Amino acid sequence: MNKIIPHLWYDREAREAADFYVSIFGGSKITGGAVLEDTPSGTAETVTITLAGQDFMLLSAGPYFKFNPSISLRVDCSTEEEVNDLWKKLSEGGSILMELDTYPFSARYGWCADRYGLSWQIMQVEGEIRQKITPTLMFVGEQYGRAEEAITFYSEVFRDSKPGDITRYGEGLEFDKPGTVMYASFSLEGMTFAAMDSGYAHEFQFNEAISFIVNCENQEEIDYYWDTLSFVPEAEQCGWLKDKFGVSWQIVPSSMDEMMKTEDKEKIRRVTEAFLVMKKFDIAALEKAYEG
Repeated sequence: MNKIIPHLWYDREAREAADFYVSIFGGSKITGGAVLEDTPSGTAETVTITLAGQDFMLLSAGPYFKFNPSISLRVDCSTEEEVNDLWKKLSEGGSILMELDTYPFSARYGWCADRYGLSWQIMQVEGEIRQKITPTLMFVGEQYGRAEEAITFYSEVFRDSKPGDITRYGEGLEFDKPGTVMYASFSLEGMTFAAMDSGYAHEFQFNEAISFIVNCENQEEIDYYWDTLSFVPEAEQCGWLKDKFGVSWQIVPSSMDEMMKTEDKEKIRRVTEAFLVMKKFDIAALEKAYEG
């Protein structure tokens, strides 16, 4: 299990989306799931998948949050043919943000939203591909110009972090200030992320549609990440929090995954009932609920 796992929120299409994504990426499979009853969203469903060798969790829990381009998934491809194939499948029934074409930074690149609204940047790259899918954060609106600050902050919070390349905007651009981040990469706990600033008048911002699960081995870890990341008290609920940039995180015990894999519906009911009243997760209380 990865330390950090992207989490995708759907209305009722998580299972359908999981099947779709697994079908178009090699080395992919559905690895688990659970049905959660009597939640504030009614009956919710989680689906866990391995997508091109990376872990993701999908959730069906009602039409409360919508995907937008503030967080997208960049897919690195070795060939033009691979880009074209993924573009055809992912853009069908969706929308185009940047046309599939040749750009100064890539021989073949396009940015689209799929049929569920999730944003994908599909890009031909040269050289070895170490991570197929890269979560990409775009800092806009009130957060514009804070990409580099966020990278520094996350690198301080997560103990296993590594800086990557950074490219800055130059002079003479209509919307972007010189020195702000055109593109930057960084690694947290073995996962590569990307970040950028965009000064355009975008009508979206970070929200809970895409969050990042942090799997913690003990209560000390949960306390640490909760205390260092949480910035918006009113957003704290069921292990979820928002950081000072508006990005959502879920701070959860690693043991939660095993708890929710049980086929004992009564155990799942008790654990669900326990965590729904929590803000920060209490491992001992969750384990007590699991054991009954």
